[in-house]
Amino acid sequence: MSEAVLPPGWPAMSIQQAHAILGQPGLPTEIVEETIRGVKVKTWKNQPPTLRAVAEMSKLHGDKVFLVYEDERVTFDAFHRAVAKFARELQAQGVEKGDRVAVIMRNLPEWVVAFYAAASLGAIVTPLNAWWTGPELEYGLTDSGTKVAVMDAERYSRLSEHFHNCPDLKRVYVSREVDEIAHPYVTKLEEVLGGANTWASLPDDALPDVEVHTDDDATIFYTSGTTGRPKGALATNRAVNCNIFTAGAAAARSFLRKGEQPPAPDPNAPQRAALLSVPFFHVTGCFAVLNPTLATGGKLVLMFKWEPIRAFELIEREKVTTAGGVPTIAWQLIEHPARGNYDLSSLEGVSYGGAPSAPELVRRLKEVFPKSQPGQGWGMTETCATVTSNSGEDYQNRPDSCGPAAAVAELQIRDPADGVTVLAPGQVGELWSKGPMNAKLYWNKPEPTAQTFVDGWVRTGDLARLDEEGFCFIIDRAKDMLIRGGENIYCVEVENVLYDHPAVMDAAVVAKPHRILGEEPAAVVTLKPGAEATEEELRAHVAERLAAFKVPVEVKFWHETLPRNPNGKILKTELKKLFAPETA
Repeated sequence: MSEAVLPPGWPAMSIQQAHAILGQPGLPTEIVEETIRGVKVKTWKNQPPTLRAVAEMSKLHGDKVFLVYEDERVTFDAFHRAVAKFARELQAQGVEKGDRVAVIMRNLPEWVVAFYAAASLGAIVTPLNAWWTGPELEYGLTDSGTKVAVMDAERYSRLSEHFHNCPDLKRVYVSREVDEIAHPYVTKLEEVLGGANTWASLPDDALPDVEVHTDDDATIFYTSGTTGRPKGALATNRAVNCNIFTAGAAAARSFLRKGEQPPAPDPNAPQRAALLSVPFFHVTGCFAVLNPTLATGGKLVLMFKWEPIRAFELIEREKVTTAGGVPTIAWQLIEHPARGNYDLSSLEGVSYGGAPSAPELVRRLKEVFPKSQPGQGWGMTETCATVTSNSGEDYQNRPDSCGPAAAVAELQIRDPADGVTVLAPGQVGELWSKGPMNAKLYWNKPEPTAQTFVDGWVRTGDLARLDEEGFCFIIDRAKDMLIRGGENIYCVEVENVLYDHPAVMDAAVVAKPHRILGEEPAAVVTLKPGAEATEEELRAHVAERLAAFKVPVEVKFWHETLPRNPNGKILKTELKKLFAPETA
């Protein structure tokens, strides 16, 4: 890769100096120290205290368009009316502070309304992965003890036969086209709210009068578990809303590093518009995109599913200023042969995280979208999205880094053997992260909680190093996990399903490199003596039990016991050699 061309005199100041300026008293990004769950932590003084407060802020933006989906356009005012209406409906159904309300649907305007309506009551919103199978969704509902679920018709068809196994579930709302409702506690959401284009005619009511505090529990987002069962990360309002200021402060830091003053907000500037191509049920889509967009009065353009041509059409039509999500999408934006047929000149930022990205990507983005500011970052479900950000000249200078920690966060590299010894800059060890964005615990899972959430720190399981300036470089994952286009896949979960097949004696799932998706799952299996099974049969066996993105794209057969070290651990580094990297 060619060297980045950086402006003369850059950087004008260190990361630490920039953070000190940003955190000064009186500035919007002022930093104060507070004690959270017994631990002193830096935090943004001026961030909205709760998700309820963010929902209330939507009234300030009036008739500006907030949500665009197909031919539906929802203004901020219409959105607030729908949130207030549905919050009152949930309250009438007995939803109180601390109750779990699940949202299970693709990215739809109703998803956003359900999320903020439940949050405004102090309920714990529990978005479940819309790609999960019926049994996986049943687990999410029962593990969380969900009282009310809001879902689209596709999820309803997948889940309805499982409702009898969910004793805590008292009410279900189904949106969009649903053929038949066979349960007495199921209601069509449109009977309460009407269609998205009619929300502007709902009553102009205030949110129900409920007291919600900044450190009250707010959300449970599920992350795949190394035991094969997903774990629900419980987060507070403070942790979720931290993203609003973390993103803005990172952008301001780029200006300070150039020796420039960050521009003051211009109330007359054109509305910023984000193309959302990642799911709301991930912390990136919800915490790093949706919530900051709502808080700052931006427009959010939703897609039925990711498709490059449709993305080009929407960028042109809606004057989209930011896009991205995961590196997969960034690659498709720059490499699709039809890109030149559309006016994409409004695009100012392409950012991503959630999967490894090639250093070449930043160079290609600058070539294709000269005025765009590529950026990437790092975070995880347990840190409620963004901890590090790398953009502007910093990203061009260190394209293989996910950036330094936010001004309110702290990173350490510790010796994986003891989890205590802090290693010097440049040394590789396990990444630990501390900050107000950290989730609180794993729902109903005390042992994993004790292993991961330690004295205000999150033990990430990522192997990384920090350089002298604090820039983080992710080296590998300590956990046996791969990331396919932003989706976490824990190998043991897929291996357990393969072991359930009567013909399989030994199984290992490894990452097969893929230039666009980062990596995909591939399997190596040994069959029992005399047993037979084809690759198609084993893939179908997994597909019946797990979400489609977890199904191995390739299965190879190993005709003896899989190679192991003296401790009996399968040597996956050897097995990975069976799957040559893609060159296309």
